[in-house]
Amino acid sequence: MPFFAVTYAYSDDLSARDAVRPAHRQYLASLDELVLSGPTDDDGALLVFEAADVPAVEALLDADPFQLDGRVISSRTVVGWNPVLGRLQPSL
Repeated sequence: MPFFAVTYAYSDDLSARDAVRPAHRQYLASLDELVLSGPTDDDGALLVFEAADVPAVEALLDADPFQLDGRVISSRTVVGWNPVLGRLQPSL
């Protein structure tokens, strides 16, 4: 299955982010399609999924509590990703 890189840019509403984070992390932890995720130092996050296509990834993201809350994510992008080199590539 193909890989997809997702970026989240967070809003300035830190209280909403803190309140929803536990549900967000619990949701992500339940996804078999999620390869890895974590916050970035530019007040956002990077998530990598293995899924059939962009609409499949977008459907997963639409159910993320951060997205459902409506106050946490100011923008997101989903792009296909082809891991070619690097020490983790053989395990993918």
